[in-house]
Amino acid sequence: MKVTPTIRAELEQYLKQEGLSMMEFGHIAGMNRGIVSSIVSGNKSMSVNQIDRITEAMGLPEGYFYDLFIENYIIDTPPNMRRIEPFLYRCAELDKLDAIRRVVGTIMDNLLYSPKLFDMAEVLLAQGRHDAALLFYEGVAETEKYQHSERLAICQYRMFTIQVGDDQSRNLKAATLFEPYIERLDEMDQLDALKDLANVYRSLRKWDKVEEMARQMRGKAKVQYSIKHQQKNRKNREHEKETRNPLFGYIAYADLLCASVCEAQGDYQQALLYTYAYANLDWVKETDEDTQHWVNLFSQWAEGNTYVNKLLSGDVSVLPDYVEYIAATSTANENEKLSKLLNVMIAANRYEIDVDDVLSRFETNINSFAQLPTSSDIYTQQVIPDYFAWFAYEMAHYYLHRVKYSDGFKYLMYAMAKSHIITNETNFINCIGLFMRFQVHATPEIKTEFSNLIEKVWLSNVEKNGIVNRCE
Repeated sequence: MKVTPTIRAELEQYLKQEGLSMMEFGHIAGMNRGIVSSIVSGNKSMSVNQIDRITEAMGLPEGYFYDLFIENYIIDTPPNMRRIEPFLYRCAELDKLDAIRRVVGTIMDNLLYSPKLFDMAEVLLAQGRHDAALLFYEGVAETEKYQHSERLAICQYRMFTIQVGDDQSRNLKAATLFEPYIERLDEMDQLDALKDLANVYRSLRKWDKVEEMARQMRGKAKVQYSIKHQQKNRKNREHEKETRNPLFGYIAYADLLCASVCEAQGDYQQALLYTYAYANLDWVKETDEDTQHWVNLFSQWAEGNTYVNKLLSGDVSVLPDYVEYIAATSTANENEKLSKLLNVMIAANRYEIDVDDVLSRFETNINSFAQLPTSSDIYTQQVIPDYFAWFAYEMAHYYLHRVKYSDGFKYLMYAMAKSHIITNETNFINCIGLFMRFQVHATPEIKTEFSNLIEKVWLSNVEKNGIVNRCE
């Protein structure tokens, strides 16, 4: 039978090795002699604070004894949350994810611990410790998977938002797993969840799913907005949960999403009708400053998207006005400039428009797109990286067809690299096709860079999917 070592034995051996008395060690560790004696004799269990003091006094790395702590004081002993809770928070601080996983797996057989671990997960999420929080949510979700509770739905929502990242295939999986839990959320949380899902599907260009989420969001938001403004219910709604954004905004945003679906499908007339719908918000009853801010935003978006739909439908006469509209966009919002200039490039390539003067005018902005800051907002986090990869492809297409090979291949390499990072296979394949069309004009250096990138993607795919890459 394997004997599990103990922290007590490790400490006792250290004292003998260093020739230290319990009083001397206690002075070093900031602990009184009696506590040290009780620990060494085995008469006292330890707190994580005491373990950290002992570890530091012995000159060992932080968290050195955490695995032994789990073995000695958590596994095969009745769970004591007064000891476990501070230990888990400390593990989160030190990014000891394996330790968290072991403890959560040990205690989550009992449903009674779900509420406490859920509350801890919420605290960690608020602190920005997303990886640690994810382990808590996963533990609670696994324990409550047959409970059909709102807490289970919230766990699934949190897991979805945490897992959404650069990998679009992973994002699709996360969205698909979360979607069935929407109806179990609070009515207000449902609106934010539908909006987040719609933006993820939008970055994936799953237009049928975008439309589905948008229609659900519009219907639910209209019901909640109507209830909110029923005079007889106002007094009873003081303590109800609020949405992240004004309630009317979810109705307007649903129209914006439907417009983007129609635009992607080439139905620009229908897209314009949806655009006119969210441009006209005279029905909004609120008059506060925040409401006016959002009304103005939707009005600005509608103005720009009206230009876009006319431009993409072939009305190139609106291009000068659209360019001035882009120029008027706040310099603080480079994300907006990226999406607008992407529209210009799509139109330029589709209708063979010379936009050299536009590119020259926004050269500084274009050069900054690759360094756009990240954000916790799902739209910025998901849609903008996809737009950058797409924009780089359109720029490459424009320059290569205009015999500006140096600039063309530069943007083509940007597009391929970014498409690989976010696993946008469609854009990556488009880039390969464009390279093959113009490869005769590529320099040896560009050909080498292209080959190296293709090999990198291939090796990554082999590793990811466990594909055998040699014949036996």
